[in-house]
Amino acid sequence: MGLIIENISKKFISKHNQMHALEEVNLNINDGEFICIVGPSGCGKSTLLNVVAGLEKSCEGRVCLNGNVINGAGPDRAVMFQESALFPWIKVIDNVEFGMKMAGVPREERRNRALKYLKMVHLTKFQNSYIHELSGGMKQRVALARALTLDSKVLLMDEPFAALDSQTKTILQIELQQIWWETKKTIIFITHNVEEAVLLADRVIVMSANPGKIKKEFNIQLARPRKFESVDLTYLVADIMKELISEVEKVAKFEYDSDWNMEADTILSDIDNNLGAGL
Repeated sequence: MGLIIENISKKFISKHNQMHALEEVNLNINDGEFICIVGPSGCGKSTLLNVVAGLEKSCEGRVCLNGNVINGAGPDRAVMFQESALFPWIKVIDNVEFGMKMAGVPREERRNRALKYLKMVHLTKFQNSYIHELSGGMKQRVALARALTLDSKVLLMDEPFAALDSQTKTILQIELQQIWWETKKTIIFITHNVEEAVLLADRVIVMSANPGKIKKEFNIQLARPRKFESVDLTYLVADIMKELISEVEKVAKFEYDSDWNMEADTILSDIDNNLGAGL
């Protein structure tokens, strides 16, 4: 039955103003589908992910997973954030086991499951290391292993690779494709990086500026595993960027001084010129 996001609206109200973060967002996601959501800063991408996770309540609408309405956080949805949020005072293996321990999984089972997913992210030889001994990319791999251990139907990822260097990010993007293929999980992945979205997703969802709405969907029908050098991938990135430019401009006009000018026509021309040059 999959995941159904139905008429989700969300407002944040403070003493001095009201922000309409999401407005009538509707999206159907099939079991095992990999969805990436892109959009300008502040368009409600992370808010939508938090509503699906059950960490925030929507003002209107509902989210259903396999016919059940989501009313809060649950073991059927695992969340991975931009920061690894690992505990520095315990070892890698204990960090990976932590969620299972809280869920009451028996000790032997959680150890076996933790080792399984540490092997999947290629970190078994660091299982007894402490977090300060790991690189940024290794920390995110530990966080990914921890998220996978709960065997949740849905994996929610909020810009998990944004803070990493480009080389580490590329490695993790390749690994994530393989992990998704092996586990067949439903993944919703938030990113500002359009190339990353096209590399990973079955569908890329473009959101508009506030209030956040779904502006357009792109079906990514490219063979896997995908590589950035693919010409087809480059053309899809350009198509999606053309949809995003006007939304980014709306945000910039609101946030920047009045003398700022994005010159969207020039940017579109640069995209076309780069494609013509084979970049």
